Amino acid sequence: MSDSKINTLNPEEIIRFSKISTQWWDENGAFKPLHHLNPTRLDYITKQLSQHYFKNTDKSFDFQGLSILDIGCGGGLIAEPLTRLGARVTGIDASEKTIEVAKSHAALMNLDIQYSCTTAEELAATQQHYDAVLALEIVEHVTDVRGFIQICQQLVKPGGLVIFSTINRTLKSYAIAIVGAEYVMRWLPVGTHEWKKFLSPGELGTHLRESNLIIRDITGMSFNPLNWSWHLSRDLDVNYFITSVKE
Repeated sequence: MSDSKINTLNPEEIIRFSKISTQWWDENGAFKPLHHLNPTRLDYITKQLSQHYFKNTDKSFDFQGLSILDIGCGGGLIAEPLTRLGARVTGIDASEKTIEVAKSHAALMNLDIQYSCTTAEELAATQQHYDAVLALEIVEHVTDVRGFIQICQQLVKPGGLVIFSTINRTLKSYAIAIVGAEYVMRWLPVGTHEWKKFLSPGELGTHLRESNLIIRDITGMSFNPLNWSWHLSRDLDVNYFITSVKE
């Protein structure tokens, strides 16, 4: 059962993202970095889902019947393509303005996505469970990392996947994700990230194991400034994924 005492929501973060919620689908707006990052995120997620549930790595993915929860879904950058691949996607976000944007865009695209303005804790209290839970670029924004991961574990079915993507706490990540992205290139609003809240793969892995989640894969993401593209890599110094399985 969900622990009602767990509260991982950071109100200041919700206010910050609500102010720029209308820009979610503007590829040159405040979420420009996510639009550039999104194809690589989708590539990783679909491969992990396909290998785990369908035992293949074929590019022609068909996720019919697969239930996926996208925590902190934002405007739906991941929820929409996964829905097009056949998955039943539920997207939650604590920002009402953001969910309104997500709903409007999904309707425009004629996509059936279950969006709700709620928190992971509130959803866990309803005893809902999913084949896969996605926590993308969110764990560095919560107030209680350990509690948040426990909630993710409660929301996934036994044998299901929980996939995280976040930023490592290194000097390189400070230089790129904060100084470069926020102050030099102005890709993100200043204050979007706090370096001290970044987690190393080891730290995140410890929290996962404490929540009875078994690590199946750790993969990095690297940015090529010459052609403005992202790709999966072995470099975990800045952005990285961790895929885990519920025991």
